[in-house]
Amino acid sequence: MTEKNRPEDLLEFPCDYQFKAVGMSGEAFKQAVVAAVDRHVPVCLDVVRCRPSGQGTYQSVSVLVTLHNYQQLTAIYAEMRRVSGLKMLL
Repeated sequence: MTEKNRPEDLLEFPCDYQFKAVGMSGEAFKQAVVAAVDRHVPVCLDVVRCRPSGQGTYQSVSVLVTLHNYQQLTAIYAEMRRVSGLKMLL
């Protein structure tokens, strides 16, 4: 991989970044997603958005935060992969 093709070079830090997780409906999933992000960067609840699926079985949880480096990005995704009820990360 050349120097220009490294994933960490695709974003300029600090930057606003939105994490989106799709998982089981319910407050527990939402809180687990927010907690996973909050372990690495502060989360203001004003920037957390939830949308239920058409039948209400699932929900998407979006969290907008300011990242200061690529390590935060990868650490948050790793943390979110461990959230119970997770179906997809975007």
